[in-house]
Order: sequence, then C-alpha cells, then structure tokens
Amino acid sequence: MTRGGGGSGFGLQNLSRITHGKGSYLYDESGKAYLDGSGGPAVFCLGHAHPEVNAAINTQLQKIAYAYRYLFSSSALEDLTALILRRSGNVYKDILYNCSGSEAMESALKVALQHFVARGLNKKTRFISRHRSWHGDSLGALSVSGFAARRRWFEGALSNVRFVSAANTYRLPEGCEPRLLVDFLAKELEQAILSEGPENVAAFIFEPVVGAAGGVVPAPPGYAAAIAAVCRRHDVLTIADEVMCGVGRTGTWRALEHDQVVADIMSIAKGLAAGYIPLSATLVSEHVAQPILTEHGAYQTGHTFSGHTAACAAGLAVQQIIERDRLLDRVRDSGAELQRTLRQSLVRFEEVGDVRGRGFFIGIELVKDRATRAPFPATRGLSYDIAQRAFANGLICYPCAGNVDGVAGDTIIVAPPYNAKDVELEEIVVKLAQAIGEALSS
Repeated sequence: MTRGGGGSGFGLQNLSRITHGKGSYLYDESGKAYLDGSGGPAVFCLGHAHPEVNAAINTQLQKIAYAYRYLFSSSALEDLTALILRRSGNVYKDILYNCSGSEAMESALKVALQHFVARGLNKKTRFISRHRSWHGDSLGALSVSGFAARRRWFEGALSNVRFVSAANTYRLPEGCEPRLLVDFLAKELEQAILSEGPENVAAFIFEPVVGAAGGVVPAPPGYAAAIAAVCRRHDVLTIADEVMCGVGRTGTWRALEHDQVVADIMSIAKGLAAGYIPLSATLVSEHVAQPILTEHGAYQTGHTFSGHTAACAAGLAVQQIIERDRLLDRVRDSGAELQRTLRQSLVRFEEVGDVRGRGFFIGIELVKDRATRAPFPATRGLSYDIAQRAFANGLICYPCAGNVDGVAGDTIIVAPPYNAKDVELEEIVVKLAQAIGEALSS
C-alpha cells in the first residue's frame, strides 16, 4: 500500500491491462468498461482523456517539455502559481512545486523546521500528529503518519513523533462525550505541546478531512479553529495536509475553507493536475516565509523535477476548466445528494455503520455490529472483498482497512470526477450496493 490512496490493496499480479479512458470510464484490453467511482485514489477530478487538458499538454510539449526550475521560470508555472494563490483566497505567499503528495509533505516539514532555524529557535524540531492519519510514503512523511499497518516495516528508521487522538465523531476517544469532543481534542493537543515543551515543538500536522487512514472523516465543527488557537498560543505552526481532500474535492477549493481557518503551511496534490502529469505543491504563508527569505534567501527544499513545465501546463488547464465550468458548485450540491442517496440505498445493510463526507469525498464504514460499532476481524478483508466484487462488475471504488486500531476496520471511499454525469453517479450507487450485498452474503 502506498500514499494516501496510492495503493489499491489488490496487489500487482494479474492486473487488467488498461488500453484507454474516456470521461468517467476506463477500458481494458478485453473492451470491458470500468466506471471510475473513486477517481482512482481521489485523483481524477476531470475523468480521463479530457480533450482540453490533453491539448494544453501537447501544446506545451511542442514548445518545451521541461526546463530546470532553478535556471528558468515559465508562463505555465507563473500562471498556475497566480491561479492557485487566488483560488486559495490570497492567504499564501509562496508555492513550492513537487511531483507527489509525499514530496509536498516533506517540503512542508522542512519549511517548518527552516522557519524556526531562521528565527534562531533551533530546538523547535518536534512534530505532533494524529492517530489514524496518513501523510506520505517517504520516511519523513511516514514518521508523522498514524497508520500502523503502513509504518510497521520501517519503525526503526522513523523519527520520534507525538500522536494525539483522531477527530472522529463516529469513534470518540474513550470517556469523551460527543458534545465535548472539540474541547477534549484541543486540551489534549495543548497538553501534548506542554509535555514536549513548546520550545521544542515545530508544528502540528492534520488532514482537514482524513482520507485513506480513516475512510473520509471530516472533523467536527469548531475543531480546526480550536487547534489553530492552541498552536498560536505556543508558537507552533499548523500544517494542513490537503493532498487528498483539497483542490475542490470537498466542494471548496481549500478543504479548510469550510472551517474558515487558514493553516500556516498547506500541501496539495491529487486534484491539482488531476492525474494527467504528477504534480503537487506546498503553500507557505507570509509569516512563515518572511524569516526564511530574510535570513536564508531561499527555501532549502526542492527536487530535480520541481515546477515541471508540462506538469504545470496540465495543472493550469485542469484548474481553468474547473473554474470555468463551476465544477465546485456541482461537487458541493451533487455531493450532498450523492451522500443522501448512498445512505438511503445502503441503510438496508445492518453492517453499514456510517456514511459520511463532504462534496465528492464520501466514506462508508462497515461494522460487524451497528450498535456497538465493533469492526469485522482484519482477517475477513471485507473492504477489499467489496472492492474486488465491484471491480469485477465494472466499478472502481477505493477500499481502506485498519481505520479502527490500525489493523481492524473497513471503509470504502467514493470520490467520482467533479464532472461525472448524474447517470454515472446513479450507477456508482447501484453497483456499490450490489458489491456490498454480494460480499456480506458470501
């Protein structure tokens, strides 16, 4: 399994051979069609083979595919940067480009550390993150990920990171009442900072809507503002990992717009270039950037393919189409309807414990007992069973396991393209319900 949605859980043997895609569908060499009901791992926000995106990439390739970022700028990079800053609400100063979400998170961690070094606060090197979180496959990003199943082979090489409770209203921390959850979590975070020593803590990392590690878990109202206040009090930066939930997936361009909160540093990736060419970015606020640029003159992070010219052209085309076609309005409105329809369709299954999410980012949690919310044994592999049955019936959905304790717990993620047609959304509901029914009756 790889980054926040990068792994399918099916393994890499005997895979169907893809030949082409069109819109919301993919086709293998036998001619079989697969409706992409999860956007792969919440990546393909405009579907496949969009003619305008392909044309923009081809036009760029005819000029130059790539020029080294530290020798040249480009109109594609500059125009994309201006668009991202504007779509983010003009709350960030700089953008550092990478290829993957893991790289974007590595850059976020490095920028946070460099910020405090520039201020002469060299002891602020510790990070705090949450249980049931996933921030990337590289060692730094993996260190701040609370995902036991993906960490266990590498524990000896991971950095020492403090973890606090997940912000999950369906699975509350022991002894916490639902109405007290935000207060509980804010106090827990503050206690963790005090325990580590505020002079030692650089940043708190969180996903505004948890993806693969939790099966789409939006934080409760007021949570983001509460933890941001705690961090400000102790000169701790906030890093929002919006790799999976950002760039419109939840119906707002920044997922944290919903919470009216701005993180000090934000990472984005999947929906940025929509899978047409790998592209990610780390957004840095003015107050984080200023000491770095004053003292060091530049950010000490970057890669050979940072700001890849053709990737930026792809990202620019994707974002212009989303804006022009008002697709975030569709995600917000149709997403709410899709969630209602899924809930109505799946209520007949006692094993469906929760249907949750925002926009076109919806999670279905399956439980052995709806009353106690006890999960199925990990050995059952229920989420993967459902996904394999759906795949056999021509539907791609995204299975996730271990959302309860890192081992047990089954969820399915639905994350269709922003421009999916109503009839395609209906097909997702029908085929997913069929796959769940087949798996539960086997």
